[in-house]
Amino acid sequence: MDLLHQVQRTLRRYRLLSPDRALVVGVSGGPDSLCLLHLLHRLAPARGVPLHVGHLHHGLRGAEADGDAAFVAALAADWGLPCTVERADVPALARQTGASLEEAARVARYAFLGRLAAEINAQGVAVGHNADDQAETVLMHFLRGSGLAGLRGMQPLSRMPRPQLPAGRQPLPGDHERLIRPLLFVPRAEILAYCAEHGLHARYDQSNEDTTFFRNRLRHELLPLLAQYNPQVRRILGNTAAALADDHALVRRDLLAAWPGILLQGDDTYLVFDLAGWRALPMALQRGVLREAIHRLRASLRNVSYTHVDNAFNLLHEGAAGDRMTLPAGLELALGYDRFAVGAQGVALPVNDLPQMGVEGLSLAVPGSVRLAGWQLALTQLPRAELPADWQENADRWQVWLDADLLGPTPALRTRRPGDRFQPLGLAGRSKLLAEFFTGVKLPAPARDRWPLLVATAGDIAWVCGLHMDERVKVTPATARVAHVTLRPLGPGATPP
Repeated sequence: MDLLHQVQRTLRRYRLLSPDRALVVGVSGGPDSLCLLHLLHRLAPARGVPLHVGHLHHGLRGAEADGDAAFVAALAADWGLPCTVERADVPALARQTGASLEEAARVARYAFLGRLAAEINAQGVAVGHNADDQAETVLMHFLRGSGLAGLRGMQPLSRMPRPQLPAGRQPLPGDHERLIRPLLFVPRAEILAYCAEHGLHARYDQSNEDTTFFRNRLRHELLPLLAQYNPQVRRILGNTAAALADDHALVRRDLLAAWPGILLQGDDTYLVFDLAGWRALPMALQRGVLREAIHRLRASLRNVSYTHVDNAFNLLHEGAAGDRMTLPAGLELALGYDRFAVGAQGVALPVNDLPQMGVEGLSLAVPGSVRLAGWQLALTQLPRAELPADWQENADRWQVWLDADLLGPTPALRTRRPGDRFQPLGLAGRSKLLAEFFTGVKLPAPARDRWPLLVATAGDIAWVCGLHMDERVKVTPATARVAHVTLRPLGPGATPP
């Protein structure tokens, strides 16, 4: 199959082109991008796809880079294509961010191409990555440490970061974010042969020979060495990436299905998960949740290695409540008793789904009710004979039946005080420090200071709301009147945690 038909098949199989929408083509002047532009120039008109050439001058290589920019602009003019050339100061960007020149150049290049696509409302951006680039990418991810997402390499269709547009410019939602790679399954040798066949005289970038760059060392030193063991190593790495891409798609489907069941709350700055629900997932999905959390908060998994995820995985299985660890990209993981959070450094475990008092004390009428932040406590009275038949098997932690006369006529709600003790039901009258009880039931530490306590008229704690009642106010055969106390979240469809 000739190269034109091979690329046509890739375009059809992965639905890379949409008709009647412009496409930005990233052109460096090298053989890959020159071949790509020539092929698209032959194929796009039949699909009604106008091409727009984009070239970024990286502020490197001096006169050679100036020549590249002039070459691309002249070529686009000769072929009747619009062209945008922009200049970036990549060395300055690298100094500002602490990134390598390779990484800074990549960030600047995609930012430019994505912004250009957004400004002209293009359907996306096409770049010239080929099968040899794929082999290098997979090997690079393997050496740095990666899971399925990294070992599947680049994809024929992926997404770009959303660019910043000038004031007043609104792109069509999502369209410009498409990044396509029509040459991804084409070996570099075939690209060079195509350029020779069609008289395409590409520019030569000497920096591609500089082995101080990690990717160049893989290309010129490691891959030739591996080829001595298996001459087909590049093809094998590409096949491995394709197989793992299918596996990744299956795992991701299951991950997205499990995500709503374990995510308790969050926004674009933090995410909070149910710890028991996370631990119940298969290990592949547990790791997947951690990677997905980082990706959603930072829109990238670059520089997130297997080691980062494995350390977080181990902490969530073996750590203690209150443990924290640093994650890449300025994130942190915080472990609680029954949940964990991922967010910016210093992220707290929120307690706004738990009952919390906004003041130190509240009086209660009998019968009556009071509102807390998002919750309501209600107290009613009934004769002992009207107790429901299953009251002793009470499975609802947010309701309790107490002896109304022992509770007294003027109960109250308050927060904890230093030295608070109570007599938990079932301990035969032995008292326990409230602080020790909170630790024992693994109540999140941020929730303890404002946790509601129902106290009897005599001042003793009658019910640690939602957690445990006191022995001294239990209903007995001598009880005449019963106080029924409930604590419920407010809002339509709200249910207690």
